[in-house]
Amino acid sequence: MAFDLDMIKKHYAALPGRIAKARKVVNKPLTLSEKILYAHLHADQKLENFGRGKSYVDFAPDRVAMQDATAQMALLQFMSAGRAKVAVPSTVHCDHLIVAKANAKDDLVVANSESKEVYDFLSSVSTKYGLGFWKPGAGIIHQVVLENYAFPGGMMIGTDSHTVNAGGLGMVAIGVGGADAVDVMSGMAWELKFPKLIGVKLTGKLNGWTSAKDVILKVAGILTVKGGTGAIVEYFGEGATSMSCTGKGTICNMGAEIGATTSTFGYDSSMERYLNATGRADVAKLANKIKEHLTGDAEVYQNPEKYFDQVIEINLSELEPYINGPFTPDLATPISKMKEAAEKNGWPLKVEVGLIGSCTNSSYEDISRAASLAKQVADKGLKTKAMFTITPGSEQVRYTIERDGFIDTFDKIGAKVFANACGPCIGMWSRVGAERKEKNTIIHSFNRNFQSRNDGNPNTFAFVASPEIVTAIAIAGDLGFNPMTDTLTNERGEQVKLSVPTGDELPKKGFDVKDPGFIAPAKDGSKVEVKVDPSSDRLQLLEPFKAWEKTDLTRLRLLIKAKGKCTTDHISMAGKWLKYRGHLDNISNNLLIGATNAYNDKINSVRNGLNGHYDEVPNVQRAYKAAGIGSIVVGDENYGEGSSREHAAMEPRHLGVRAILVKSFARIHETNLKKQGMLALTFADKADYDKIREDDIFDITGLMTFSPEKQLTIVIHHSDGKIEKIQVNHTYNKNQIEWFKAGSALNAMGKSAAKAKPAAKKASAKKPAAKKSAAKKPAAKKAKPAAKKVVKKVAKKSSAKKVAKKVVKKVAKKVVKKVAKKKGKR
Repeated sequence: MAFDLDMIKKHYAALPGRIAKARKVVNKPLTLSEKILYAHLHADQKLENFGRGKSYVDFAPDRVAMQDATAQMALLQFMSAGRAKVAVPSTVHCDHLIVAKANAKDDLVVANSESKEVYDFLSSVSTKYGLGFWKPGAGIIHQVVLENYAFPGGMMIGTDSHTVNAGGLGMVAIGVGGADAVDVMSGMAWELKFPKLIGVKLTGKLNGWTSAKDVILKVAGILTVKGGTGAIVEYFGEGATSMSCTGKGTICNMGAEIGATTSTFGYDSSMERYLNATGRADVAKLANKIKEHLTGDAEVYQNPEKYFDQVIEINLSELEPYINGPFTPDLATPISKMKEAAEKNGWPLKVEVGLIGSCTNSSYEDISRAASLAKQVADKGLKTKAMFTITPGSEQVRYTIERDGFIDTFDKIGAKVFANACGPCIGMWSRVGAERKEKNTIIHSFNRNFQSRNDGNPNTFAFVASPEIVTAIAIAGDLGFNPMTDTLTNERGEQVKLSVPTGDELPKKGFDVKDPGFIAPAKDGSKVEVKVDPSSDRLQLLEPFKAWEKTDLTRLRLLIKAKGKCTTDHISMAGKWLKYRGHLDNISNNLLIGATNAYNDKINSVRNGLNGHYDEVPNVQRAYKAAGIGSIVVGDENYGEGSSREHAAMEPRHLGVRAILVKSFARIHETNLKKQGMLALTFADKADYDKIREDDIFDITGLMTFSPEKQLTIVIHHSDGKIEKIQVNHTYNKNQIEWFKAGSALNAMGKSAAKAKPAAKKASAKKPAAKKSAAKKPAAKKAKPAAKKVVKKVAKKSSAKKVAKKVVKKVAKKVVKKVAKKKGKR
């Protein structure tokens, strides 16, 4: 039985009508993405032909999902929104705070002890406010959502950039910051700039060593980490329908690595099979009845160039496995060229660790194909050269693969099975020896491979590949090994070749699980108390940010001019810092500690403008805050790429940074900055980045007339007395400017609620007048029978139905008026 079935039924009942209305207004065939977007317009949003990449639109998502690291701050904000219960189905998933170290069982015991305070808080808030709670060990948020909540044609948001994984089941699922989640959980509209559309046509069929992962690795190489920014990527074609549902999920999951708003696929038989296998046959039946509305119109896919802003075509039959990296997920190398590329670039060929699983590649199909290779190790007299680990995506998958003997197979090659959690993928990996910062290579089937991300070692060269390729390379221990052409020497000195991996799309005996790890909320949470210890170093109740002081900003210092890639990992590191995600002041001690200073090429070393000394970034910013001085951060291209974490926006705001000025922003981070009352600005002329000097002082002018599409001016005061003015752009709309003025989106929400209360009181005070008019009802009631007689008479005499209806209405109104007037005189 599916969760929230009534909501899905209601949505499917309305979907055909909404799409028909949209098609009439847009006046052309619709892509799947457009159908879902137009079907989820907020009730107050006027239906029109929205400009892609231009129009800001209000949407009403069906659901919200949050992982434990981001849920803390989101729920702390929600608690101050004044609601008794969430407005839409919402869930919390405890997957980020479990450190991968020994094994699944021991690591879970440690997490439950060390993070008890946080888990208790999240559980009690969920119980009180009506959220579903998935306890530690239940699984990774995106896998659990795919197995339980995702449904074709739906729309959801989640406080994690890989929420997009649900596109594998035909959703428009978008990663957001916690403040966006608060809006939706509070019953407000969720705003998004109407996305552009990229179509990816897949022909042929995957075969041999290639898998769905190779599709997105190739697409990442084509589009780069920012090529999908502001766009939805929609996959279609015979190649798309030939793929498994979880394979589609893998592709959508890594769409976050090209900056895409989200990615999606049309509903097909693979999705139907997956819904049936995961206990949601009722959803599949409903979807089958309206399946023509759960995919793009036929004309769109026949002539994609007419309907998409960009079209890419990939022949799956000719696709080669890819290995992407190091340090960026878009550096794509076909496996046949990897040895040559590694030798040319000085990448260590010896592989220390191979890791499979995570939210990206932990399906039954992925694990079964990797297990088919692990089985060959013993069968062919081989030994695994690299350490090998498996991270299952959910307890349902873990329990089923154990039942089917795959864990035993992995045990035989010395593999380690970690808890059903994010673990090494997000830096929650206690890797032995990582502290020595030695140059080494690892390969994994995760989604991201930024510097220092997995183990905290900036000298770990991390590469991304499919679970099959990761397993093969872990067996060989060599990054340059190509299993399609190369042989291995076994224990008997023989040359053996690995056979092509095989596996089942879905378990033949069905999925099974003893305890999925779900806890339903209380029916009435009003008596549940949520406690936060004032002395806690893990949780801290929030204080509202100060409102704008209604002046231009002057005498701002430069905190840092970040050079090159500056992701949310650089701005607010994960790893050991995850435990402070519910304590804004404590986690602010990691502000920009991973960013490289453009003036000295050092990480976490910036000049304090008050004394001229170099210090760690948070220390310098705290000194400015103590002195009452604001500051700015300057950055490069695609600033804020990566995870959706709003801490990367809240920390600078909390410590007194007033503006972030960059060449370009990653979408989620720019929105997060706006939500927290920050100024998110871009250079009108990117060459002006070079004008910024280390000891400059800045004024931001034009704020008194701050308005959409109107540039602001930054006055740069150089230490030599020279003054320069540069123009800066912004993408704030009217509503977002109000967030800035109020100090944050949450403040603006509170302001609106405060204004609404007196209006509501006035309205209730007028109720007696309404009663008076109700007293006149009997007169109108008596008038009705008379009106009906006239209506009947006229209708009989009139031969034309349309004329009859018009006459009936006019006469009925006159009779009602006349009778009511007479009764009133009496």
